[in-house]
Amino acid sequence: MIVIDLIWLLVWYVIIGAIAGVILLVLARVIVNYADMNPFSRTALNVRQFSDPLVNPVRRILISYGLDQKIAPFVTILIAILIGWLLLEAAGSVVFTVRGVLTSLQRGAIRPLIGYVLFGMLAVYTLCIVARIILSWGVSYGNRTMRFLVRVTEPILGPFRRIIPPLGMFDISPIIVLLILQLFQRAISGTLIG
Repeated sequence: MIVIDLIWLLVWYVIIGAIAGVILLVLARVIVNYADMNPFSRTALNVRQFSDPLVNPVRRILISYGLDQKIAPFVTILIAILIGWLLLEAAGSVVFTVRGVLTSLQRGAIRPLIGYVLFGMLAVYTLCIVARIILSWGVSYGNRTMRFLVRVTEPILGPFRRIIPPLGMFDISPIIVLLILQLFQRAISGTLIG
């Protein structure tokens, strides 16, 4: 169990470090852009060189939706935080499930073992739905990752989309599905895991 905790701690530090690195890099870009600094100085060129791969795709998406491209650095920061949160949730669910499965196997407890496996499967499925929702805002359905997420989540989302009418232009069926999955996770946690 100590190994699992150490791996979880390492993953947590790597993800938080990556988020902090992206935030600091993009904030440095904002400072360099708005300061009266020579745009051809070594500092400005280095900051732009490292931050362009992060900011430019967001800028293109904003322009395609007719939004102001000046907010691209701040949207990039929000996206980095959101992706980091998704990764932490995924890693946390995996660690929780693995720890529970190993503990159940050591004790020979079948009921909690089944509960942990079901809980982990629902957690992964929930994260797939959340990732699909987030990626649908800016990634085309021709993207390989998006096609995978649609193929995995559509068997559940499709019937709910047919049952639940959209509110104006918003499809609320994924929210309902997420609430139902959360309810199942709590029921599994309360009954099987105990």
